[in-house]
Amino acid sequence: MLAVWGLITIVLLFLLVIGKKVSPVIALILIPVATGILAGFWKELPSLIADGLINIAPTGLMFIFAILFFGILMDAGTFDPIIDRLLNFAGNDPVKIAIATAILAMLIHLDGSGAVTFLIAVPALTPVYDRMNMSRLTLASIVALSAGTMNILPWGGPTLRAATALSIPVTDLFNPILIPVLVGLCTVLAIAYRFGLQERKKISLTSQNPLTEKKTEGKSLNQILFWFNILTVIVAIGSIIFSLAPPHIVFMIAFAITLLVNYPKVSDQRKIIDNHAKEAMLMASILFAAGCFTGILKGTGMIEAMASEIVHLIPSQVGREIPLITGIFAMPASLLFDPDSFYFGILPLLSTTAEHFQASGLEVGRAAILGQMTTGFAVSPLTGSTFLLIGLAGVELGEHQKKTIPWAFLITLIMVFVSVLIGAISI
Repeated sequence: MLAVWGLITIVLLFLLVIGKKVSPVIALILIPVATGILAGFWKELPSLIADGLINIAPTGLMFIFAILFFGILMDAGTFDPIIDRLLNFAGNDPVKIAIATAILAMLIHLDGSGAVTFLIAVPALTPVYDRMNMSRLTLASIVALSAGTMNILPWGGPTLRAATALSIPVTDLFNPILIPVLVGLCTVLAIAYRFGLQERKKISLTSQNPLTEKKTEGKSLNQILFWFNILTVIVAIGSIIFSLAPPHIVFMIAFAITLLVNYPKVSDQRKIIDNHAKEAMLMASILFAAGCFTGILKGTGMIEAMASEIVHLIPSQVGREIPLITGIFAMPASLLFDPDSFYFGILPLLSTTAEHFQASGLEVGRAAILGQMTTGFAVSPLTGSTFLLIGLAGVELGEHQKKTIPWAFLITLIMVFVSVLIGAISI
């Protein structure tokens, strides 16, 4: 009977979230509470929810302070000199413009926000593409592929959700696939190069250098402050990758230092925090609501019960390959499931089922973040960021998907292949 209640919980989550009947926060809290009570666990619910919240606390804190940290750096103009150099490097060569587009989108997406990436990168480069007679579809595709692959970073939404759903440290999930992700980013650059060659064939080069006319806006930094901020980013990311300290501690300290150094005045500090508080708290509320959801489903035994039922339906050979199968279908799954439904509903079930076949549930999580709402998020009709991207670029959704999906799928498959080669995903 527990399996039935678990199935009801997940189906209701899908119907209400995907159907946009209620917000994810409300669904993640009220649905499991209701089914938990109906299943007879009303006395245990407070402790189950508390356990779920305790597990999610480090991840929620990491996201809040990561968003604030990178937001401060963006507002301070830390990346403006780098962006200017990229634009000057591109000149009026379509190949260099395409590569610069990819690097620029990757750089901006350091804060993990697709909307911010699209709002900065697309308006900045649309005039350039228009003056060079380059296709806006190429612009949208390169930005989508770059931001999507960068979305796998430890503070990206999908990775945070996966770590939350599986109740594991983000570093355990991400660090083993660092090399595959780097390979994926190199693949994006190769694809951008190919797009640039195609554009070069379609247009004739001019003597104009439209990119040098583009000036970035923001706070003007002196050299000392610029290098201090860059060094802070390197130290922070290095500390996370090499597990010198928990990510939430790293970003908490980095945020405080960076805010103090860049904005010594208290009034300025308040203004900067206010600028990014809405985005940080929105995602944090979803993560803590997910703590309630996973705490109830796991604590009541619903996840385990559903997995036990599925075990009887899946051949053992297929069951042992669940991590690999998840990786292969992760990107297309972005077209079917929104991130909250997949990571909080499907992923725990896949992970637990894999463990019944002596496969690694952790590897299922790694495989999932290589495509589900990462490489696939900027082509999915289930996320508002996709419509923001195509709206800013002035392209049709169908054209954008037709051009971008095959390449996004290729990037995921390459990262999965590299993950298998280095043992991050077992077969």
